[in-house]
Amino acid sequence: MQAIMNTYGRLPVTFTSGQGSWLTDVDGRRYLDALSGIAVCGLGHAHPAVSAAIREQADKLIHTSNLYSIERQQSLAEALVRVSGMENVFFSNSGAEANEAAIKIARKYGHDRGIHEPVIIVMTKAFHGRTMATLTATGNVKVQEGFGPLLNGFIRVPYMNLDAIRNVIAANPNVVAVMLEPVQGEGGLATASAEYLQGVRTLCDDNKLLMMLDEVQTGNGRTGKYFCFQHYGFMPDVVTTAKGLGNGVPIGACLARGIAAETLQPGNHGSTYGGNPLACAAGLAVVETIEQENLCAHAQLMGEYLRAGFQARLASTGRLKEIRGLGLMIGLVLDKDCPTMMADALKEGLLLNVTSGNVVRLLPPLNVDKAEADQIIEIVSNLIAALS
Repeated sequence: MQAIMNTYGRLPVTFTSGQGSWLTDVDGRRYLDALSGIAVCGLGHAHPAVSAAIREQADKLIHTSNLYSIERQQSLAEALVRVSGMENVFFSNSGAEANEAAIKIARKYGHDRGIHEPVIIVMTKAFHGRTMATLTATGNVKVQEGFGPLLNGFIRVPYMNLDAIRNVIAANPNVVAVMLEPVQGEGGLATASAEYLQGVRTLCDDNKLLMMLDEVQTGNGRTGKYFCFQHYGFMPDVVTTAKGLGNGVPIGACLARGIAAETLQPGNHGSTYGGNPLACAAGLAVVETIEQENLCAHAQLMGEYLRAGFQARLASTGRLKEIRGLGLMIGLVLDKDCPTMMADALKEGLLLNVTSGNVVRLLPPLNVDKAEADQIIEIVSNLIAALS
C-alpha cells in the first residue's frame, strides 16, 4: 500500500526544480508551465524576491502564534488593504479557509441582525473549497458525493441570473449574503458580465446583504487587475483570495469592509498558523513584486496576445467554440470533451489542465514572455487541431 492516500489522479512525472515559467523533472527534461500550480506560482518558479524573503524570514522567525502581534502580518495586511481598497484582513492557510471565514462573517452578520437561521445565496458550478461549509457552497454534485449530510443555510441559483437571486431574496427573509466567483475557475471559466456583477451589488445594497466575492483564483493580478472586481467600478463587502498570494507558500486572506469588517470580534474566529511570519513574508514579496514589475498590466497584455493567437490558429478548425476568462486566466471551450489533453500536452513538454470536460484551462505565470506564449499557442493549437 502506498504511504500517501489515494486522493489524486496524478500524471506520471515528478519535478525537482523550476525557474521562471519552466519546470525540470527527475530525468532532466524541461516543461513549460502554463498552469502555475493551478494559479499559485504567479511569479513563476524560484522568483528571487520570494526566495530571498523566505530565506531571510526563516533565519529570523517562522512562527509565534496569533496570541501576539506579528510585524510581517501587519505589513502584508496594510499592503492588501492598499491595493484592494478594503478595510481589514483575516489571514488563513488556504482559499477554502478564507472562504470559511467569509461564510462565518455572513452568518454572524445575520445573527447580529436577529436572523437565527441565516441563508447565503450561492451559484451553480461554483467551487469554494472542500471543507464542509465550502463544499456545501460548491455547486458540484460529484465532489459533494459521499460527504452528506451537507450544511443547511445555502440556496443555489443559476450563475449569471439576476432574476433568480431577486426571487430568492423576495421569498426568503433570512438571506444575508450572496457569494460568487467573478470567473468560475473550476466551473469551465464561466465569466460574469459587468452588468451582472453590478446588478448583484445593487440587489445587495437594496436588501442589506453582504456581497462576497471568491477571488481565490482570480486575485493577485491573474485577470489583469490586482483583484478582478477592480475591472468593474464597485466594491464588494467581502473578498477572499489565496493561491497566487504566496507564490507557493500556503496563505489565504479574507478581506472585508464596512459592517463586514466589524462583524468578527475576539473569540469568534482564529487560526493557529494563519498569517505567520514566514507566510506573510512571502505574501508581502509577492504583492510588492506585482506592483514593482507592473505585472497586472503585463498579464492583461499577454492575455490579449494569447487570445489573439489562439483565435488566429483555431478559428478555421471548427474545434474552438469560445475563449473565456480575463487576463492570464484563459479557458478554450472546445466542441467536445478532451479527456487525454493533459497527458498529451505533458508529452509535448507543456503543463495545462482541463475543467468541465471540454475547457482547456491555461494559467501561465504573470511574467510569461512572448516567446513562451508563442510556444503555448503552438503546442495547444496543434493538440486541439489533432482531436479526432
